[in-house]
Amino acid sequence: MPHKNLFATVLTYAAPSSNYRGESEENRTVLQKISRGGAEHTVISPESMRNALREILTKYGLPMNRRRLHDEDQLAVEFKEFPHAEKYADDFLFGYMVADSKAKKPGESHPSKRDSVLRMNMAVSLLPYRFDATFHQSPRNAGASPWKNSANSALLHREVAYTAYQYPFALAVADCVAVPEGKRWATQLLKALGELSGVAGGHARSLFEMAPRSVVARLTPSLVAGYDSYGFNEEGKFPELSRLVGEPPDLDAREFWLGGELVRKMESEQRQALEARGAHLHDNPQALLEKLATAAFSEA
Repeated sequence: MPHKNLFATVLTYAAPSSNYRGESEENRTVLQKISRGGAEHTVISPESMRNALREILTKYGLPMNRRRLHDEDQLAVEFKEFPHAEKYADDFLFGYMVADSKAKKPGESHPSKRDSVLRMNMAVSLLPYRFDATFHQSPRNAGASPWKNSANSALLHREVAYTAYQYPFALAVADCVAVPEGKRWATQLLKALGELSGVAGGHARSLFEMAPRSVVARLTPSLVAGYDSYGFNEEGKFPELSRLVGEPPDLDAREFWLGGELVRKMESEQRQALEARGAHLHDNPQALLEKLATAAFSEA
């Protein structure tokens, strides 16, 4: 029996956000954006989410090769040793590339690069950017202050968006069980996705949780998701669920796992129709991800 693949789209709760800023324009901090449907939407990169996942998995006690150094004068990380996917969860789950040809010691059998087991795409805001911004006064360090950032007080101009975000991720079960600890590490990864927070640089001042408000997932032998991976609309609904209950259905509802607010606010008639077709519905998105991990890896 072929290994299955897991595809999922996560919708977050809405909150004010100034996360994932781009280059500043004088004293204006600019949110990064892309165009969608003729409007600008703010985005958060998969790299920033993966970095937050590393930090969460470290807190879970998983063996991690890379750690962030916070006392350098630029963005910096430190590796314990040459990447080893069977020894370190982050090397296994997130991949790596060693471009330094001198780093590999003679007789070193581990490859210099490895693809990520976890595939993610950008988190895109549910609502278009409305050109909102806030102003903040940064005081001048005066008197006997031992350090001074600038000679004068500054007015800070910060772009901000009040929106939810949606982002897709995917895992191939065969990849997740390729090393002895892979199944356990991948299970912990799904748990971390259910508790994702601390994403992007602005979280030091802007608390924005990337944990799921709703989840639509498909566990399938198919190599593609087969549905719109950015399918949540502005009301937080997922219109393509109608494809699961058509006559005949376009997609096999037995492969779908739905959780969170999407299920809690679902009309009873729609819920009954989906359950009758074999869809897996859970009010709590974290519980959904836990049961989904069990289902994905139990046969692997």
